[in-house]
Amino acid sequence: MQKRKTRIGIVGCGAIGSRIAKSVVNELKSQCALTGLYDINPAKSRNLARRLRRRNTNKKSLAELIRSCDFLVEAINSDETAAIIRKAIKARKSVLAMSIGKLLNAQDLFRLAEKNKSSILLPSGAIAGIDAIKAASLVSIDHITLTTRKPPSGFIKSAYIRQKGINLNAIKGEKVIFDGTVGQAVKAFPENINVAATLALASGVTSKIRVRIMIDPALKQNSHEVEAIGEFGRMTSRTENVICPDSPKTSYLAALSAIRTLKQYFQAVKVGT
Repeated sequence: MQKRKTRIGIVGCGAIGSRIAKSVVNELKSQCALTGLYDINPAKSRNLARRLRRRNTNKKSLAELIRSCDFLVEAINSDETAAIIRKAIKARKSVLAMSIGKLLNAQDLFRLAEKNKSSILLPSGAIAGIDAIKAASLVSIDHITLTTRKPPSGFIKSAYIRQKGINLNAIKGEKVIFDGTVGQAVKAFPENINVAATLALASGVTSKIRVRIMIDPALKQNSHEVEAIGEFGRMTSRTENVICPDSPKTSYLAALSAIRTLKQYFQAVKVGT
């Protein structure tokens, strides 16, 4: 008997959600079927469904989306992200989570997923070296520093920038706009610094991570530099990312990482059947 295709639902139809949807339709069609799209802005999901020629995939509510799928892709980055993932896990759906910063203090979600035999997939995103960080966590990690550099365009709609009264147009050279903990970084820059949460979850040493965020008008791309020191030795990685064509706040590699994670998951499922 032919195995039924996995039904994919996507919540959040912005730059990353749209690219994942296109990948499901065009590259994973032998294993998956796009059965649901939902966005808090109905026009986004409606327009994406039309572009993909999948008009019947546009859903009017999150509940309808979850019912329509076996596997949920979360690409919405809202204050309700953890609640959305929880609803999917309670319905025994597996989840690919893009808003990793929202999961920083949500260990109960991982326990619930294990209980319900669901998976929560976390892409490595816009940084390199996550496998090495995971390996290093088996012994001891003394300190990790993440230095993120972005052009001003990546912070145009940032509430933190407005609150601090930072004039982006007045910045002429490299400027440090944040220096603090992972928790502080994720709270201040929920749409810009998921990489910090990824490092925290991969390393298990949230309190030993320092995050520095810099603006440089000379940059045309985002960069993330990670330095880790511990019992394993010393590791430094630097990733210079092309900005996603659809969003100046997103690194192209983050979208590619999500697509690759999804492909690997379904390839593994296929091999294991």
